[in-house]
Amino acid sequence: MVLIQAALDLLSIDRTLKVASMISNHVDILEAGTPLIKSEGIRVVETLQKNFQGKVIFADMKIMDAGALEARMAFEAGAEMVSVCAQASMETVIEVTKEARRWNKRVVVDLIGADDWILKAKELKHLSPDYFCIHTALDEQIKGKRPFEGLEGFVREIHLPYCIAGGIKPSDIPAIMPYGPSIIIVGGYITKAEDPGDAAKAIKEAIEGWRRI
Repeated sequence: MVLIQAALDLLSIDRTLKVASMISNHVDILEAGTPLIKSEGIRVVETLQKNFQGKVIFADMKIMDAGALEARMAFEAGAEMVSVCAQASMETVIEVTKEARRWNKRVVVDLIGADDWILKAKELKHLSPDYFCIHTALDEQIKGKRPFEGLEGFVREIHLPYCIAGGIKPSDIPAIMPYGPSIIIVGGYITKAEDPGDAAKAIKEAIEGWRRI
């Protein structure tokens, strides 16, 4: 089953709660995005957890240092999942992973910024993260890069669950689904839509429609 994660890269709790309420019936995971956490603090994770108890809450901390401390902050606030950058030191990735295991929570190793996703994932796969995240950064998207470029090779070489993120919209789903992602992460297509609920529904319908092909 492919899960849908909404990246709530907004800047206020009020707007976040409004959008989350509109999309909650169509997504599985609500992500407190990095800009949101930086703007409102870790308390936004607790707010999401309290208001949407039927959803998995992901704290996109993109941890680069103080691995155990920052992961613990997210888990104490109610996050089920937390992200650490693959570009962090090995020690930091290890500490985040160990802290996730202590809490019986999940860790996502985000490959954002890695020049070679496959090589970096091979360096870290012995840690058995719950997921890798193939993530095309916003600044890269502006230059035309897409998240499914090189996806076939990644799946062939790295036999672990993965998420995929980076400007995804419904028309991209057929290019992604053959490679078996565990989580499809959608941000701006939903949060910038005139009706976020309709946008989230369109993503869900695209995934369900592909399964019926």
